[in-house]
Amino acid sequence: MIGGHGGNIYQLAQRLKCLPSDISDMSANVNPLGPMPALIDHLQAGILAIAALPEVDAGGIVTAFSRYYGIDPRQVMAGNGTTELIYLIPRALGLKKALVVGPTYSDYRDACTMNQVSCDHIVCREEDDFVPNVQAIRKMAAAADLVFLCNPNNPTGALVARPDIDALCRSMPETLFVVDESYLPFTPAPADTTMIGSDLPNILVLNSMSKAFRIPGLRIGFVKAPQPLMQALTPLALPWSVNSLAQAAVQWLMDHPERVEPFLLSTRNILEKEKRRIEESVHQKTGARCFPSSTSFILIRLPDGLNAQTVSRQMADNRILIRDCTNFTGLSDAYIRISLKSEAENRRAADLLVELCRGHANLGSRHAQ
Repeated sequence: MIGGHGGNIYQLAQRLKCLPSDISDMSANVNPLGPMPALIDHLQAGILAIAALPEVDAGGIVTAFSRYYGIDPRQVMAGNGTTELIYLIPRALGLKKALVVGPTYSDYRDACTMNQVSCDHIVCREEDDFVPNVQAIRKMAAAADLVFLCNPNNPTGALVARPDIDALCRSMPETLFVVDESYLPFTPAPADTTMIGSDLPNILVLNSMSKAFRIPGLRIGFVKAPQPLMQALTPLALPWSVNSLAQAAVQWLMDHPERVEPFLLSTRNILEKEKRRIEESVHQKTGARCFPSSTSFILIRLPDGLNAQTVSRQMADNRILIRDCTNFTGLSDAYIRISLKSEAENRRAADLLVELCRGHANLGSRHAQ
C-alpha cells in the first residue's frame, strides 16, 4: 500500500519549482551525517556491478550481517528493505489476528490487511509519553497470534527496555512478536536494548540499513528469526530482491566495523545535542510539548490554535518538509514529527516553528484531549 507515508519531496519540489536537494527533508528519518563518504567511494568504484545479476538469495550479505552481530546465518534473511519483510511475515506464517502497538508505522496494519489478517491496535497513552505499557500489551495480546512492536517507536521515539520485552515474550510463548529495531542504532546504547541475539522461539527482529547509514534508496533490510519460523519465510522469498549496489553496501559496512562504529557514535552524540537544542527552543518559546525521544526525531504536540496541516503547509512553503502525524492511528492534527538534520537546518526549522506558533497562539481553538 502506497498511502500513509507522509511527505513527498518530489511533489513539493515540483510545486515550488525547485530541485529536491533545495528542500530540507525533515520528514525522512535518516542519519543527518550520512551516507558515509567512504561507502559512497566504494559504491562508485564498483558501479559496474549493476551490469550483472546480484546474488540470487543475497547469501553473501546474510553471512556478513550474521558475522557482525554474532548470530546464526540460518536464522537471517535479507530483503528489499524491512518493508518487504513486514509484508512477508503475515503472509508466510498463516496468522489470523495481529496486535499493533501504536501510534506507529502504518505498514504493520497494511501488511495485515493485505494478507487478510485481522488487526487491532493498542494505543499508548500521551500521559505516559507514549511509552508502551507491557502489562496492557500482555492483556490484549492474549487474543492475538502476532504483535508488532517498533522499538524505538516511530513517530513517538519511545523505547522499551530489553528486560521488559524479554519478559513479555517469555510470558506469552504461543504469541509471536515482531520487534522492529530500524531506529535502534540512533539510541544511546543500542547493544543494551537489541533483541537480535535472543534465543526465544517466538521473536522475530527487523533490522534496517536505510536509516542509520542514510541509504534508503538502496532498500536494505534483514529479519532474524528462529529456525522454524525462517523455514516458513524462506519459500516465499523473492529471487534477486536485494540489488547489486545494496549488497555491495552491506558487505562494505559489515566488513569495516572500525569505521562504522565511530560513525554511529558521532551520530548519537550530535543527535543528543540537537534534540536538546530543538526541545529547549520550541518548548520554552511556544509551550509546544516535545515528547522524550531516544532516536533521531521528535514528536511535537502543537499548542492550541495551530494544527498539523497548517504547520506542515507553511513550513513546506519555506522548503522545509516535516511529518504531519494526523494519519497515525491514535494521533490527531495536534501532532507533527521533525527528524533532525544539520545544526543549521534544525535551527531554521525551530525558528520557523516558533514563529508559526506565536502567530497562531491567540486564535482560540483547542485540540481534542
